[in-house]
Amino acid sequence: MTDAERKLWFALRDRRIAGFKFRWQVPIDRFVADFVCFEARLVIEVDVGQHAGSLQDRWRDRWFAANGFRVVRFWNREVLSNLEGVLTVLSAELEQYR
Repeated sequence: MTDAERKLWFALRDRRIAGFKFRWQVPIDRFVADFVCFEARLVIEVDVGQHAGSLQDRWRDRWFAANGFRVVRFWNREVLSNLEGVLTVLSAELEQYR
């Protein structure tokens, strides 16, 4: 687990964000999602620089979308320096499923 994933996991675990249950490092078909909330069909990816413009990530995101998931991506530095902003974005995403 990276420092950014650890920080985000602490904020997500135990239903700490809007009462939604998240899981970490979840295999879904041939992929492993950093975090997933099955109830809201939301996948969260925390990325480092090598993911910028990645064709594999775009293909993967399309696969998730075709299978009923939404994918939200954050950069490591964004999670580490602006966790409050990240959680605000996630809360808005989760509110769509209330």
